[in-house]
Amino acid sequence: MTGRRRGQGEGSIYRRPDGRWVAVLDLGWRDGKRTRKYFYGRTREQVARRLARGLAQHQQGYEFANEQLTVEQFLGRWLEAKQGTVRSGTWTRYEQLVRLHVNPKIGKCRLARLKPEQLQQFYSELQARRRPATLLKVHRMLHSAFKLAVRWGAMPQNITELVIAPPTTQRHEFDTFTPEQARLFLKAVQGDQLEALYVLAITTGMRQGELLGLRWQDVDLERRRLRLVRQLKNRQSRRAVLLPELTATALVDHRDRQAAERERQGVLWEEHGLVFPNTVGRPLDPHNLRSRSFFPLLARAGLPRLRFHDLRHSCATLLLSEGVHPKIVSDLLGHSQIAITLDLYSHVTATMQAVAAEAMGRLLGSQHDTKATEDD
Repeated sequence: MTGRRRGQGEGSIYRRPDGRWVAVLDLGWRDGKRTRKYFYGRTREQVARRLARGLAQHQQGYEFANEQLTVEQFLGRWLEAKQGTVRSGTWTRYEQLVRLHVNPKIGKCRLARLKPEQLQQFYSELQARRRPATLLKVHRMLHSAFKLAVRWGAMPQNITELVIAPPTTQRHEFDTFTPEQARLFLKAVQGDQLEALYVLAITTGMRQGELLGLRWQDVDLERRRLRLVRQLKNRQSRRAVLLPELTATALVDHRDRQAAERERQGVLWEEHGLVFPNTVGRPLDPHNLRSRSFFPLLARAGLPRLRFHDLRHSCATLLLSEGVHPKIVSDLLGHSQIAITLDLYSHVTATMQAVAAEAMGRLLGSQHDTKATEDD
């Protein structure tokens, strides 16, 4: 680009090295900085038309999106817009993905100028240090966020559609307790302030959110059952859970300890009806649960460092290994379809098929035995 410098309200057109055409509209000074609006297209004619329309809009006082907006700034606004439109757990996961993974790597990049190769490099680095599921969550989140950015005119196109995206299906990777480790775990939690929570987790396969959101009004200790209705969204997940005797006993002891804690705290206690609150009755922080209680407990017991969610997987694999029908396990876990259970725990159900084949052989006997009986 040569010639005199552009003045406010003027524009220019040039071609980038990658072959795309760009039109630039000078918007003058904003917040002490020179601002410009960029229009992109495959041909010079395309961007010329967009520039002409932009010039007309600018002359009529139209406010264009800030071209200086960074990825971090935009995602902050996107998170604000998402509040109240998704479940609190989903929003928290979005916030963590942005804060822990996106912002440290591409947060300072200008949103309008973010290139596909930058995003692809970010994906490659993330894939090298995190589980495939994390990369898939980041990609889906950015695709949704950048779709809104395009509608707002804050970026020319959704560049998540221009990169090699992670596979939409991932091999299920998780660790589980063996029966011996599960028994050792139950022994290790005895006397712990959250003993009942851990017993409930490994014997029923309840999710962390279900456990932390459970209220006493949904627990029937006389009938040894509880209702899960608050933390879940779809009808299939509204379910009754029958409790093993050791779980019901742990909950009875937990209720007595909580009553004593409530009396000890006095006016400091905030009653929310939660089965597993913190020491003053407020909701228990999931991060504190894992970092201050669960992981140290595993370390003291000499057990492998599993994720908290792996207690749910452990429950399922232990039951399936004992021959419990997959439909029963599926109902217990709150899966909407038994196919989900069979897919997640195919490594266990494959063993069950072999056991079933052996059982059928024992039941009916071999062909040789049958023929011998007929001859007799």
